Amino acid sequence: MALDYRKCAQEIFDNLGGKDNIVSAAHCATRLRLVIADNSKLNTEALDNIEGVKGMFENGGQLQLIIGTGTVNKVYEEFIDISGVTAASKDELKAAAAAQQPLWKRLLKTVGDVFVPILPAIVASGLMMGLVEALGKAIPGFGDTAWYGFLDMAANTAFAFLPVIVAVSAARVFGANIFLGAVMGLMMVHGALLNAWNAGNPDAINAFFGIDTGVIPTWNLFGNVKIGTYVLGSIQRVGYQGHVIPVIISIFIMAQIEKYLHKVVPEVIDLFVVPLCTVLSTALLTFIIIGPIFSKLETIVLGLAQQLITVGFGIGALVMGAIYPITVVMGLHHMYNVIEAGMLASPEFGNLNIWMPIASSANFAQFGACLAVGLKCKLNKTKQVAVPSALSASLGITEPAIFGVNLRFYKPFVCGMIGGAIASMFGSWVHLGAKAYGVTGIPGYLTINNPFLYTIMLLIAGGIAFALTWVVWKEDEEEVKKEQAKMAAAKAAEEAAAHFKAPTNYIMACDNGKVLAPCHGKVVSREDIPDPTFASGLLGDGVGIYPDEGIVCAPFDGTISSIAGSKHAIGLTNPNGIEMLIHVGVDTVKMEGEGFDPQIHEGDAVKQGDVILKFSKDAIKEAGYSDCVVCLMANSDAQSNFQVGENV
Repeated sequence: MALDYRKCAQEIFDNLGGKDNIVSAAHCATRLRLVIADNSKLNTEALDNIEGVKGMFENGGQLQLIIGTGTVNKVYEEFIDISGVTAASKDELKAAAAAQQPLWKRLLKTVGDVFVPILPAIVASGLMMGLVEALGKAIPGFGDTAWYGFLDMAANTAFAFLPVIVAVSAARVFGANIFLGAVMGLMMVHGALLNAWNAGNPDAINAFFGIDTGVIPTWNLFGNVKIGTYVLGSIQRVGYQGHVIPVIISIFIMAQIEKYLHKVVPEVIDLFVVPLCTVLSTALLTFIIIGPIFSKLETIVLGLAQQLITVGFGIGALVMGAIYPITVVMGLHHMYNVIEAGMLASPEFGNLNIWMPIASSANFAQFGACLAVGLKCKLNKTKQVAVPSALSASLGITEPAIFGVNLRFYKPFVCGMIGGAIASMFGSWVHLGAKAYGVTGIPGYLTINNPFLYTIMLLIAGGIAFALTWVVWKEDEEEVKKEQAKMAAAKAAEEAAAHFKAPTNYIMACDNGKVLAPCHGKVVSREDIPDPTFASGLLGDGVGIYPDEGIVCAPFDGTISSIAGSKHAIGLTNPNGIEMLIHVGVDTVKMEGEGFDPQIHEGDAVKQGDVILKFSKDAIKEAGYSDCVVCLMANSDAQSNFQVGENV
């Protein structure tokens, strides 16, 4: 009779000492792997007698329940549904290890973890925005065409809704529900709120709210109750476009609220109470506390910038050129349009925008630092991000370079600050200014008053940042070695596969068919497999093979019944019902797929001798595990005239 997967999962859950006693849950090709908070709460006798559980032991801090190939994944799915345990718990364990690092490194790592997955979107958008803006300025009349309108919309979408993308990614990092994160991100750019880019424009404020005061209205949730000059529960009706840090802070708070509520709210009402309370409480905290803090910060930075810009001998420009990238990180840079518009209208500044050279210096310096990383690095994954991000920064869109590269490695970011500061001082000395605002970097040539001196300023900014980064920034050699080893292993596997010929020796036989050795190598008896569970025969009879090369082929004509999520194990069946497990290495589930490359998918039909898996022997060795390929017939006890050996 077929195993009742739900019943098996329920009985396992019932004997683990409650949901709070389960730290995390995962599975490999044959076993349900659990990390338990307190082993004394386990009912081990009951667990050992559950139908479907073939054995139980503890290893490496994990409680491992042996269930079998093709079955464990189904029991695991039911167990997750019953227990409510999620994959986020494994991330929490990794976070605990990372918590040993200094605070500033943890903060930078968090920002990096949030931005790395969304880099393709913002890098592509950054490049497109720079190009579209440049074309709009360079080609007369293009800015009024339908093509410009469409391209501008397509280009700036990722930045217009950046808080949404950041919120979803941050929710994943902090272990919160990503859809609740999306709701918070959308709320922060809601159509009922003024676009943050227009926060300093009285005409835009008046047009949006239908007023004539030029002051952004507020929602006063508790009337006019004041604490000093602060109106309690006052929400300024402006969005968070361009902001990053407040979004990450908001989602971090949301994650803590959600996790707490999941613990205290009864399961019967959890589905609607937790999301409702999480979103509402996070929204109130975000708009009542985080919002005013950053609004005040904007006012302080704006006032400081306006004062510094008038400080003589270029000192003010030097200071602002240095701290400009920091304001980009905090999402405060959009307010500088107020300064630029005022300068263009003021005879005091000769109706020139002298702020633009500062912004351009700061941005181009981040370009230089990012380009240095892109040219110096050996890691392909870094180069693939750094080079296009640098191009985007050269066009004035620095977010991809700052968040994707420079800030992650922190030294390039600081080098960019230095280059931007020195170039800004030079720009002030030679009285550079622009006749408009909205563009920096290379497109800035269209508005600058002296293109020759502007060129020198950009060379100073980019050159100093590039040179400093090239000298002080060093790539993680361990990561480089790992990637090089991985590429070498992949190349070797490809070459081996090109000349691969399937083994000719059979390792098992029964009335329902013969089983070909899935790889070349030394065959050992089942009892000599370096894993007590496999060696015991609990999961079926068979052999182990110490492989000569990293290639596994199909042992018979049949169907792929399962592929482990960690890619190291494959289940197959033949038309007569033989069930085979091919498990590459011992404890290689912990490698999380690194070094394994399945050539097939679940449900695929395969012919005997077809290559079904490539793997790196070097990667397994480096991880410290045995590369013994375990070959077991899971239902060997049901076969007539079953034989096992090197040449049956």
